[in-house]
Amino acid sequence: MDRRVLRKWSLLLTAALCVAQARGSATAPEYQVKAVFIYKFTTYIRWPAPAGTDALTPFVIGIIGKDPFGPSLNEVVRAQTVQGRVIRIRALSRVEEALECNLVFVSSSERGSLGRIFAALRGAPVLTVGDMDRFAEQGGMIGLVTTEENHIRFDINKATIERAGLKASSQLLHLARIIDEPREDGGHR
Repeated sequence: MDRRVLRKWSLLLTAALCVAQARGSATAPEYQVKAVFIYKFTTYIRWPAPAGTDALTPFVIGIIGKDPFGPSLNEVVRAQTVQGRVIRIRALSRVEEALECNLVFVSSSERGSLGRIFAALRGAPVLTVGDMDRFAEQGGMIGLVTTEENHIRFDINKATIERAGLKASSQLLHLARIIDEPREDGGHR
C-alpha cells in the first residue's frame, strides 16, 4: 500500500473535519467526510474525453434524491477542478438528467429506484457513488461504507466502472474493497 497516498487522504479528511467544525456547519460530520471522498474519487478516476468537451465545459456532480450534504460538498469542491474543468454541483429531479453529469451521488432516499437509475446509466461514462447498504453489490460503482467504529471505507465494483468506459487508478483500487459481481448462475466473476 502506498503510504503517501494514505497520508494525503488522511490529511485531507482531517483538514475537512477541522474546517467544518470551525465553520460550525449543521451538516453531520459523516457527510462532510463523504464530500471529501467524493471529490477525491474524481482525482483517481479517468473519464473519456467526450466530443465537444473543453476546459470551459464544467465537470458536473449530480445528486439524485434528498441531498444529505448541505453546503459541505459545495465547500469541498469550491475552486477545485477535475481534468482542468471547474466543478459544478447539480440537484437532479429526474433520472434522465444524470446522463448530463460526470459523477452522480445516489441518495439513500432513492433506494427503491436503484434498478431504474442503473438501467438509465448503463454504459454511460457516469460514476455512480452511494452510501446505502450493498450499493456496489447492487450495480453502483463506488459504495461508501460507514463501519461500526464510525470510519468510512469504500467498495468498488470494478466491472461496472470499466463497462462505463471509466478507468480507476491502481492507487484507488488498492485502497478499496473490490466487489465481485454475481453471475447470472449465482456464482461470482
